[in-house]
This record gives sequence, C-alpha cells and structure tokens, in this order.
Amino acid sequence: MVADGPETPAAELDLLEEEIAELERGTAELRRRMGERAEYPTDPAEVSLLLTEAEEQEAILATLKARRDALKDRLGQP
Repeated sequence: MVADGPETPAAELDLLEEEIAELERGTAELRRRMGERAEYPTDPAEVSLLLTEAEEQEAILATLKARRDALKDRLGQP
C-alpha cells in the first residue's frame, strides 16, 4: 500500500521541517546571488522576475511555517 502522505502528525512535522530548511536555504542563496549582481544580469525585467520568485518562495515559507506551528500546537511542542 502506498501512502499519500505522512501517517502521523509527528512525521508530517518532520517533513515540514525539512521542506522549510531546504526552501530557506534556496531563498537565501537566491537573494545572496542577486545582491552580488555579478552572477545575474542587471536588466530590470530579469531582476524583477527574480525578486518575484524570491517573494513567492518567502510566501510559501510563511504558509509552511504556519502549518508547522499548528502541528506543534497539536502535538504540544513549543
């Protein structure tokens, strides 16, 4: 039998923590590279696109963190 997701809230919390950490690293790297400008073109349209991508990733992070916090509350974890 193939599971559609984690079987327990604790397992879901572990997966969320991994997703959050990975997305935080990716978003931080994107913003770091944008700040250097050496690796990215300075074309305003491309910079705007990259900023939008970073903002979308941060919005996803906020959603994942809210879900994580709700799970922690259910599990009685700080």
